[in-house]
Amino acid sequence: MPGEEGLFTEGVTQGLSAAEVAERIAGGRTNDVPSRVSRGSWEIVRANVFTRINAIFGVLAVIIFSTGYLLDGLFAGLIVANSVVGIVQELRAKRTLDRLVIVGQVRPTVRRDGVSREVPPGELVVDDVVEVGAGDQIVVDGEVLAAEALEVDESLLTGESDPVVKHPGEEVMSGSFVVAGSGAYRATKVGRESYAVRLAEEAGQFTLVDSELRRGIDKILKVVTYVLVPAGALSIYNQLSGSQALPDALRGMVAALVPMVPEGLILLTSVAFAVGVVRLGGRQCLVNELPAIEGLARVDVVCADKTGTLTENAMRLAEVRPLGEPDVAPETVLAALAAADPRPNASLLAIAEASPPAPGWTAGSVTPFSSARKWSGASFGEHGDWVLGAPDVLLDAGSAERAEAERIGARGLRVLLLGRAGPAAGAPGGVTPVALVVLEQKIRDDARETLDYFAEQGVAVKVISGDNAVSVGAVARTLGLPGADTPVDARTLPEDPGQLAGELEGAAVFGRVTPAQKRAMVAALQSRGHTVAMTGDGVNDVLALKDADVGVAMGAGSPATRSVAQIVLLDNAFATLPYVVGEGRRVIGNIERVASLFLTKTVYSVLLALIVGVPGLIGYDAVPYPFLPRHVTIVGWFTIGLPAFVLSLAPNNDRARGGFVGRVLRTAVPAGIVIGAASFTAYVLVHSGATDQVQASTTALITVMALALWVLGVVARPYTWWKAGLVAAMVLISGLMFVVPLSRRLFLLDPGNGAYTLTALACAAAGIVLIELSRWIAGGLRRDRPAAAANFDGGR
Repeated sequence: MPGEEGLFTEGVTQGLSAAEVAERIAGGRTNDVPSRVSRGSWEIVRANVFTRINAIFGVLAVIIFSTGYLLDGLFAGLIVANSVVGIVQELRAKRTLDRLVIVGQVRPTVRRDGVSREVPPGELVVDDVVEVGAGDQIVVDGEVLAAEALEVDESLLTGESDPVVKHPGEEVMSGSFVVAGSGAYRATKVGRESYAVRLAEEAGQFTLVDSELRRGIDKILKVVTYVLVPAGALSIYNQLSGSQALPDALRGMVAALVPMVPEGLILLTSVAFAVGVVRLGGRQCLVNELPAIEGLARVDVVCADKTGTLTENAMRLAEVRPLGEPDVAPETVLAALAAADPRPNASLLAIAEASPPAPGWTAGSVTPFSSARKWSGASFGEHGDWVLGAPDVLLDAGSAERAEAERIGARGLRVLLLGRAGPAAGAPGGVTPVALVVLEQKIRDDARETLDYFAEQGVAVKVISGDNAVSVGAVARTLGLPGADTPVDARTLPEDPGQLAGELEGAAVFGRVTPAQKRAMVAALQSRGHTVAMTGDGVNDVLALKDADVGVAMGAGSPATRSVAQIVLLDNAFATLPYVVGEGRRVIGNIERVASLFLTKTVYSVLLALIVGVPGLIGYDAVPYPFLPRHVTIVGWFTIGLPAFVLSLAPNNDRARGGFVGRVLRTAVPAGIVIGAASFTAYVLVHSGATDQVQASTTALITVMALALWVLGVVARPYTWWKAGLVAAMVLISGLMFVVPLSRRLFLLDPGNGAYTLTALACAAAGIVLIELSRWIAGGLRRDRPAAAANFDGGR
């Protein structure tokens, strides 16, 4: 590596020996920080087996088995099914995540036995010598041993936005990252002793992506829990205090309690997320935090960096255009500058590849490139001081050379200025222009298609780049981005957050944006109620990625960028984002569907328990509960369980929207009340004139099945061929349950009385009318609400 000998001392160059590393490993002095993504296999098994719902069902199953009616304990199969399905899907997701984490892992460079090599972060040991350069993350705490203009950003840990210049002997902390320069540090604290790990554990500095779906389900389950306690207690009292035999009373009690529990909702939510992880893993997309899949589906603004996102990260030197008649060949100076930087960026790499070596040019001091400065430079003794950077930063506004650079940049090319620098502390001083360096960037083949997709979906795209605004605008124009004709130079933007938000709403392309401005832009958009995704690959994107609702990093990006992002596109394909959005929409839309099914069952079960139980409390004869446990089991199978599992994994391109809990309850509560009332009406009409409890139960069951299947049909809308087939199959199977002699005998069904069956169908027909009427009224109320209320509920 050029300039390496001048940077490292002999002790630093050697690093630890193999024997010293082995000694520290044996002593447990390693960086044993657990993965933040994947939990262990035993934890997965335990989390899926030892659940509150399994415990409830286990107790109820023991009660039923004690009565000797084994078929009434069929619901116990849900314990096995829930556990097995959850374990299998989570293990699949774990394998996918573990494989992708290894591929996308930040691998620090250490020196051992005088040789530099990359190692997994878990293999670092105390006293390891770690080399760093621009874009690298500080993975463990340490002491700086060597530094060449080393600047470290500690804002993710301390909140201070300005980079800190580090000198030998000073401390660096894990969780910070290098923004400029290069150096080496000795690991002093590893594993759980390091600063970032302690901060994460004690102060919660690093938080999970916010998930409306997760919060909504938690809220629903909390409400259900509060309702279950009195309804369950009433059912127990009613069934055990009546004149029934104890086994029959216990069966009625269990039949009342089992359907109140939305047993599959949490399972199917976990399965939907896990399947999403596996599907995206097949596209080389690493999801560091599962709710990020949901978050990206809710995004309405995407802030995209130009370099590495819309364009390829690699560049090619297209032209070196001398300005006047320089006394030294610009190509020679460029080669010397490229050789002087120990960690060259993409521009210097392209220059080095096209430039011949420059013998005799030895750099005395080097100022590496940083996104905040927009230039780099070096002093070459008798050859003078030279700078390479943005023409609009190094030159005055009225200069002819700057105007020429703007003209070239308008074609979408990157233009740098090579100039002689005058003496000045911490700045290039007066710059004498020598040449314009023109670099070409290839636009990604998939960029236009991806931007078109977001435009169709109503997602605004803001191109935010550190490059010249005119050049960025030219690239965006090529891709057909609306608003690309009027690019904005970020140096003219106001600092006031409110005014900045207004500027961002009205423009789409911004150039010369500093890292701090990118962060401020994300915050300004969020202040206007937008859900913001930030994509990037460079160290200048780290702060904005951290603050965005969803941070998306390219796999070839800097280690610091990948470490703070929730989603990493390991194949660097910008076109993968629509698939991530699609997975998020599938998860959100399908869980909303199945949540409506499960909660409808909970509502009508609680209502039935109250209707049956209240008369017994006020002195009337207790009415036996209409159903046996085997009845509620088959209702759950064919109107909820099987169809919900299919619906939860099906394609769903509906745009994500807020108000998850409200929409679920608007479907489930009216439908549940109607089903409970209709089924009890049919039960009472038959029970009052029948001597056979089986016929009364069968009549109520027909009503429940018919209405529950209708709700399934409502939830499955809009229909596709497979949805229509799914509903038809459930209707057919449910009908056969009442026709096939074996199933009638096993499930104690007797639909032989035609009058009773007509009563059930009449009650079901009335219930269907009421369900559709409630949906029509609810839809009309939503349409009549003010715009602000509609927006609060997600705009639909």
